[in-house]
Amino acid sequence: MIESITKINTSINDVVWGVPALFLLIGTGVLMTLLLKFFQFTHFGHTIKETIGGMFKNKDILKNEKEGQVSQFQAMCTALSATIGTGNIAGIALAITMGGPGAIFWMWIAAIVGMLTNYSENVLGIYFRRRNKNGEWCGGSMYFLQDGLGSYKGCKHIGKILAVLFSVFALLASFGIGNMGQVSSIKDSISTLVPKMNPTIYSLIIGGIVAFVAALVILGGLKRIAKANEKIVPFMSVFYIIGSLIIIGVNYDKIIPAFGSIFGNAFTPTAVVGGTAGAALKMAVTWGFKRGVFSNEAGLGSSVMVHSSSNVKEPVVQGLWGIFEVFFDTIIVCTMTALVILTSGVVNIQTGESISGATKLGLATEAFTGQFGTAGGIFIAIAITLFAFSTVLGWSYYGTKAWEYLFKGKGLWVYKFIFIGMIIACCVLDTSLAVDLSDTFNGLMMIPNLIGVIALSGLVVKITKNYKDRKFKNKDIKPMLSAFENIQTEQENNL
Repeated sequence: MIESITKINTSINDVVWGVPALFLLIGTGVLMTLLLKFFQFTHFGHTIKETIGGMFKNKDILKNEKEGQVSQFQAMCTALSATIGTGNIAGIALAITMGGPGAIFWMWIAAIVGMLTNYSENVLGIYFRRRNKNGEWCGGSMYFLQDGLGSYKGCKHIGKILAVLFSVFALLASFGIGNMGQVSSIKDSISTLVPKMNPTIYSLIIGGIVAFVAALVILGGLKRIAKANEKIVPFMSVFYIIGSLIIIGVNYDKIIPAFGSIFGNAFTPTAVVGGTAGAALKMAVTWGFKRGVFSNEAGLGSSVMVHSSSNVKEPVVQGLWGIFEVFFDTIIVCTMTALVILTSGVVNIQTGESISGATKLGLATEAFTGQFGTAGGIFIAIAITLFAFSTVLGWSYYGTKAWEYLFKGKGLWVYKFIFIGMIIACCVLDTSLAVDLSDTFNGLMMIPNLIGVIALSGLVVKITKNYKDRKFKNKDIKPMLSAFENIQTEQENNL
C-alpha cells in the first residue's frame, strides 16, 4: 500500500515540479514583468523607500493598534518566516551539487521575475480581502479566485472550485512543508549538539519541547505569531548573514572565481564526467528555477494569506513588501549560502561536485565546520533550528486560514491541536512519505493560484497604474483600494 502511494505520488510530483510546471511559474513572472513594464527594476528605489526604508518614518509599518490585523513589518516577517527555512541552506547546497554553480544564476532569474508574481498575488490579496465575524482580515488566493475570477461571466463555479482546491492543497501542505519537514530538520540539527541517548527518548524530548513552545505561540493566534516572528526573523537573518560573510571574507580570494563560475556555467556549464553539455545546461536551469521557487514560494500563493492581514490600505504597498520579501529571501540569503559553499573549498568550483560526497545540509555543515570547527557545527545547528521553527509558525497560520475558508471559521482549535500534535509525532515516526506528499500538495497550490493571477493580470495592471498616477503624477483620482464598496469607503477615509 505504502509502496503504491509512493509511486503514484512520485509520478504526480514529477509533473507538478517538472519542467513544464516550472516554466509556467517563470512564465507568469515574465508576463507580469512585461505587463507592469519591469516594475521591479524601474521602481526598486520606491520599493525600498516604502518598505524597509520607511520603518522609522511611518509608524504603521512597525506598529499596529487595531484588532484583527498586524503591522506591515509583522506581515512581512511572518511571510519570510515561512519562506526562509532549511531550503535556504540545504536546498542551495543541493542545487549546486545537482545543477552546478550555474544553477545559482537561474535561481536569481527565477527570483527577479518571481518578484512581480509575488507582487501581483499580494495586490490581489489586499484588493479582495474581507473581515470575518471576529473582525480579522481574511485574504488569499482562495478569495481572489472566488470573487475575482468568479466574477467573470461563466466563471462563478470555476472560481469557487479553484478556491476550494487551493485551500485543500494549502491545508495538506501545512502539515508537511510547514511541520513534518521542518521539525525533522530541527531534530537532526540538535542531535549534533546533545549527548547520544535512546533515539525514541531523544525524539520525544525534542518533539515535546518544540511542540510546547510552538503551542504557546500558535494558540495565541495571528497577533502572537506575528510578534514572535518580528523578533525571530530579523535576528536569525542577521545572525546567518554575519556568519556567512565571515567565511566569505576569510576566503575573499575565491569570491571573483565563484561569481565567474556562476555566470560562466549558467549557459555553458562544465559537464560532470560522463555527461553532456546539453544535459548539464538543462540541470542548471531546472535546479536553479526549482530552488528559486522553493526558496521564496513566489507563485504558490502561500504568503498572500498573511500579507492580506496587514494594516496597509494600499494594495500596491503590500505588493512592494512582496517584492522585498523575494529579494531578501533569494537574492540575499540564498546567495550567502551559495558563496559560502563555493568559496570554502567543499565543492569543485567548476562542476559543483561535492569533494567529500556530502550533500544538502551535510555539505553546508562542512563549509561552516571547515572554517569554524566545532563552533561552525553549533552555528549551523542554531541557524537551522531558528529557520525551521519560524517556518512552523508561519505555515501554521497558512493552514489556519485554509481551514477557516473551507469550514467557515468553525473548529479552528481542531486544526491547531492536530498541527501541534503532529510536531511530536513526526519526531518519533518516519514521516518521509508524508513530507513527499506535502511537497506535491505544495506544488499543486500553484496551479489554481497562477490561473487566478493570469486571469486577473489586467486588474493588477489597472490598480498599479492608479497608484502610480496618484503617487508619481499627482493626479486627483479615486484610489483603487478594495473590490467591496464598504471596505473601499472605510480605507479611503483612513488614507
